[in-house]
Amino acid sequence: MAPLDSVRRLIVNADDFGASASINEAVIRAHRHGILTTASLMVNEAGCNEAVQLAKANPRLGVGLHLTLLMGHSALPPAQIPGLVNDQGEFSNNPVGVGFRYFFQPQLRAQLRAEIHAQFKRFHATGLPLDHVNGHLHLHLHPVVFAILMEDAAALGIRHLRLTRDCFARSRRMARGRWFYRTSHALIYELLSGRARQPLQARGIRHAQITFGLLQNAEVDEAYVLKLLPELPPGASELYSHPSLEAFKHEYEALISPRVKDRVQDLGIQLIRYQDL
Repeated sequence: MAPLDSVRRLIVNADDFGASASINEAVIRAHRHGILTTASLMVNEAGCNEAVQLAKANPRLGVGLHLTLLMGHSALPPAQIPGLVNDQGEFSNNPVGVGFRYFFQPQLRAQLRAEIHAQFKRFHATGLPLDHVNGHLHLHLHPVVFAILMEDAAALGIRHLRLTRDCFARSRRMARGRWFYRTSHALIYELLSGRARQPLQARGIRHAQITFGLLQNAEVDEAYVLKLLPELPPGASELYSHPSLEAFKHEYEALISPRVKDRVQDLGIQLIRYQDL
């Protein structure tokens, strides 16, 4: 048997599980009939309870926590985290502004810690095993948020986490256009992932070596996936997507494409979950 680091292994993840019925249905269909292996649950959104029931009916689907600290709703009431949300319990929709505020306003860190713990508590209350942790818009790698996650990793039950970094060179071969977005995101997350490696290793928290989809920005379509599969390096990689039966139907269709499934089989790629690392 070949060593695992010489075999191409791929986690295929759906972000935003629990955000809506359309996303929930797309996730389950892509898992049952396509290549999807894991999904990241938004515990504070309208479709969460339905998503949990669907996950329990499909126990091979690895479900993780999609930690939400912007562009979503909080677990705690606004009175407990007034620096993070408005009166309706909604986080800001401005990623850049949120990033700067969380970094330069240390008085928010206690509120961030409380909200992070509340979201983990909600996830663990579902009874689902925690397959992995990541963040909405990858905010889990924000220096302040990541520090909290590492300080409290044992208490929160974190054993696997998305190390968000894509390969700019491969991206250039597989997609065109939007160079500022691709270049800036490749650089930012190379820096953030680089500083995260040692703390993760020190705590025995496992991760895939590379995360594809970052430089696609909701354009993980069939053409992209077919180009990506032969480019996968040996070892464990992640492809993340946003399947939906509405806004991102092209991503759902890529995950259930017969051509994609055949290509995975032909290339001998092993489809895995985070818990299989």
